[in-house]
Amino acid sequence: MASAPKRVLVVDDNEDMRVTVQALLQADGFEVSVAADGEAALALHRKSPADVVITDLFMPDKDGIETIIELRKLYPMVKIVAISGWTSTQGSDYLQVAREIGAAATLQKPFDPAELSRVVRQLTA
Repeated sequence: MASAPKRVLVVDDNEDMRVTVQALLQADGFEVSVAADGEAALALHRKSPADVVITDLFMPDKDGIETIIELRKLYPMVKIVAISGWTSTQGSDYLQVAREIGAAATLQKPFDPAELSRVVRQLTA
């Protein structure tokens, strides 16, 4: 009996990024839902929990750091991947902050699609 596909929630305010990551992970056999900000992501996760949440760090309304903190508090077992186009030369190293507050993995945009697939497969193994 085959197991159900692993669920991934992609959170990014950039629609092109959401669509691209969704298509990539669906091609890998994951069930993927998307949200444009942290508030929408938390609502989706409450209705249908994901195994992995991939979140951008810089979004309007509820940003990725706030989203990670809330996910960690409410759903401590969910695996989180933080992604960001900001670099440490632009101020704080937000990806490091994400790791410190509970992200299992981080990727700098633009990232290699194969690397994202590898990270998600590893986190759902």
